[in-house]
Amino acid sequence: MAHAYFAADLVAVRAGDLITVTGPEARHAVSVARLRVGEQLALLDGEGGSVTAEASEVGNAEFTARALADATVAAEPSPRILLVQALAKGGRDEMALQASVELGIDGVIPWQAQRSVSTWRGDKVAKQRERWQTIAREASKQAVRARVPLVEVPVTTKQLAHLAGTIRLVLLDPIAEAPLSELEPDARDLALVVGPEGGIDEREFALLTEAGAERRRLGANVLRTSTAGPAALAALFTKLGRW
Repeated sequence: MAHAYFAADLVAVRAGDLITVTGPEARHAVSVARLRVGEQLALLDGEGGSVTAEASEVGNAEFTARALADATVAAEPSPRILLVQALAKGGRDEMALQASVELGIDGVIPWQAQRSVSTWRGDKVAKQRERWQTIAREASKQAVRARVPLVEVPVTTKQLAHLAGTIRLVLLDPIAEAPLSELEPDARDLALVVGPEGGIDEREFALLTEAGAERRRLGANVLRTSTAGPAALAALFTKLGRW
């Protein structure tokens, strides 16, 4: 598999065009990945455009690649599958984010749940959201994904309940009667809601289900907050035929 790098405005690229990559992305390619002339690579713009290319010139802090084919544009998924990930300690929320992006999640919503030990407040909100977006970008590059999923602003439980009016909320609950495997997707965007280490509080369950969310059991085992989302995503993508 060829290494992947981000470049801007790839949609209009045609076979034979030269693309020059500069900045941190180029420095990483040259200094860390040791990119060499003649090496094939994938260029991604993060917004759906991608092109297979060959390095034609490598400098100290930039490189130029020649497109081997016309650029392709990945279609917007419909319906979208989102991850609502509760903030968690020990980096478990970031582990869930990284794995879910590599698997193919279409968007991420950080959730300040009642039992979340980790909190985002004040200046930390923008910094942590930026950090999550960076993780999503790097995970997309690792998976050679043409579209980088957007990390939305964090929500409270009340704000999450309001979203139930526009998207289908599926609460992962290890004691729910209905299994996730029997969920029948419809035309609505769907969000998998994963609680923190201590689980989703019963008052949150009540508020969210009253707003229209549904509780679904993933399996017989109780999974960590870092693994529940990716496991549910894999099951759902299989059911949707996206895998």
